[in-house]
Amino acid sequence: MWLLACLLVGVVVGKRQSRPWIVSDELWSLIELLLPEPGPKLVEGRPRVPDRQALCGILFVLHTGIQWEYLPQELGFGSGMTCWRRLAAWNEAGVWNQLPVLPLKRLRSAKKLDWSRAVIDSSHVRAARRGPKAVPARSTVHGRAASTTSLSTARASRSRCR
Repeated sequence: MWLLACLLVGVVVGKRQSRPWIVSDELWSLIELLLPEPGPKLVEGRPRVPDRQALCGILFVLHTGIQWEYLPQELGFGSGMTCWRRLAAWNEAGVWNQLPVLPLKRLRSAKKLDWSRAVIDSSHVRAARRGPKAVPARSTVHGRAASTTSLSTARASRSRCR
């Protein structure tokens, strides 16, 4: 869902790219506000991969469908495990739940929302009240239905081979 939201934000910005995993400056300025501040570094080692590069790596993996560990280092997005950890941290921080709201706010402020073409999927809308009670189904216990797989005979018979 959040990948769709990213693409929607890109459409709102108005630039469709041939490489959708590259985050534009305008899109980044919107997403950057939602990302949590990185915590203190607990161990010494490599410098932290910038969030924008990690986001590009996440989008690359999701767009291409490759496994996280096969994310090419040559692209400069960091390792697949780094991108995966960043995705998990941002998911825990609720970034992806807030992201779909961004294009709607932007469209609303530009007066470009056309509610005449809106669709509500009933599978996602909670029913306020119960519907009318259904009539109970008729019971079939009282009589047996005729068999459609065998001839009606007085007694069961077996074919005997002699």
